[in-house]
Order: sequence, then C-alpha cells, then structure tokens
Amino acid sequence: MLMGLPVVEPAVLGGAALVALGLDLALGEPPARVHPVVAMGRYLGAVGRRVSRAEGAAARAAVEFWGGALGWLLGAAGVVAIALALTAAVVSWDPWVQVLVLGLLLKPLLAWRMLRDEVRAVERALGESLAAGRARLAWLVSRDVAALDAGQVRESAIETLAENLNDSVVAPLFWFAVGGLPAAALYRFANTADAMWGYPGARQGREWQWAGKWAARADDALSGCPRASPRCCSLWRGCAPAWFVGAGGDHAVAQQRLAHGGHGAGAERATGQAGVYTLHPGGGRAQAADTARALRLAARVVGLMAALAASAAALFFGGLG
Repeated sequence: MLMGLPVVEPAVLGGAALVALGLDLALGEPPARVHPVVAMGRYLGAVGRRVSRAEGAAARAAVEFWGGALGWLLGAAGVVAIALALTAAVVSWDPWVQVLVLGLLLKPLLAWRMLRDEVRAVERALGESLAAGRARLAWLVSRDVAALDAGQVRESAIETLAENLNDSVVAPLFWFAVGGLPAAALYRFANTADAMWGYPGARQGREWQWAGKWAARADDALSGCPRASPRCCSLWRGCAPAWFVGAGGDHAVAQQRLAHGGHGAGAERATGQAGVYTLHPGGGRAQAADTARALRLAARVVGLMAALAASAAALFFGGLG
C-alpha cells in the first residue's frame, strides 16, 4: 500500500492486461446486466436529464455547466472508489490470482472484438446493398447517413475504427498501465460521458451546449495522453489505408489539428466527414479492400499492445520460476 492506496506490481498489471485481451477475443462483451460501462451509462443518462435543459428552453450557461461538472465529478469519484476497493481486496492475494481477477475486471473496459465485428458488419451489409450498408453504419455513428454513397459509408466505418481503436483498446490499457484498474475505470467513465454528453446540440429532446462541456474537455484531456504517448497516433497512422494519409502525412495531421482544433480533432476523426478533413485530397475513394486492410492493421496495433503486456507478464512468470 502507498499512502493508503493499493499498489499492484507492474508485472501483474501486464499479465492482467493480457488476460483481459484474451477474454475479449474469446468471449466478447459480458451481459448488459453486469456490464460496468452499461451501469455508467445508466447513471449518466439519469443525471444528464437533470443537468441539461429541454430543447428550446432558455439557456442557463453557468447552471448547466456546473451541474454537468458536478454530475461528472460525483460519478467519476464513485467509479474510482469502487475500482480502488476492488483492487485493495485482491492486492494481497497470490500474484497468479491477482493477474486473473484483475484481467477479468479489466475486460469490460475493453471492446476490440465488438469494434472489429461491427466494422466487418458494415462491409458485409454494403455487399448486400447500399441501403443495408447505411442502415448498419447508423448503429455506429450519430450523423445522418441517408445521403452517403458506398465510399463514404466505408470511410465513416474506418473513421469509427480509428477513433475507437484508441477509445476502446489503447487508452484503457494505457491508463491501466499508469494507474491500474482505478485509472482505467476513470478513463472509461470519461469516454462514456463524452459520448453521451459531450457533443453540443440537441439530442433526445435535451440541449447539451453547456451541460456537456466539462465531459467533453475531460475526455479530451484523458484521451490526449495515450494518443500522444508514446506516439499512439503514429501507430494508427500505420493502420490507415492509402487514401487516408498521403505524402507528408504527419505534417498534414498537424495542420488539420490546428485548423479543426475543436472537440476530437486529429487523425482519429479524419475520415468520412466530407468537406472537413482533407488529409489526402489526391487519394481514391475507399474500397472494400481498404476496410479489410484497415482491420488487419488495427489488429496489429492490438497485437502490439498484447506483446507489450506479455513482456511485462514475462517478468512476473519468470520471477516465479
């Protein structure tokens, strides 16, 4: 224990991350009734209806902003407290058991298999018809898909893959390595809050211009660390199809970050938004092969994360040997 906080050995964290990735690939998502991210969503939904204003009502910027901030902070504190309690309960157990239990607890905070399968499903639906592809894409994105052509549907699916590769795999593992289960759970709460509150405009009869601002900025801060360290954006740049990043890609990404520096700017959101991002204006439209290539290369990023976790776990297993 460090200043009363449970401390997990780095090698155990690496083994637990490997277990979590293995469980994700083998089993996918746990049932909604026991899924912690679903529970976070229920809390955020209930609080969000109280801190946001009804669509068309007069704005109360300060009240909505600080209401959203307080709701976020209370939820984050609860999530961290639960994760700390769980960690404290297992930290004195046999290291082998710690690896298994922490891996089981970490798994719901990762979602690589679901992300991969959903992007594949969009491509399969496009093989049936454009209408089917649009309908399947609508499961993944909040934008209007009715006017998208086949190339734009694919680009939007790859954009979702790019963004969520960080949100659902890289960032949770990054924060787990930094601060164990409490840090990973805090990140996942922040990311879920951003998805539900963080985009300005009206949704489901509620207005989020001010109520969701804290959530958006908190997610930007927590997501920005793993994107920048250690060059996680470059990992994704290697996963991008040829039309995504052309010559001078890093410079183009930097220019786009400056030009569109608002919420979620950067390489992870650079596709599928016609007229906004033009990282490779000379590239062709996305084809089915580009989706397949993006999925293969994204899998390499996940494989790299698994290899890093396995290296840390090897210290643990080797020490026991």
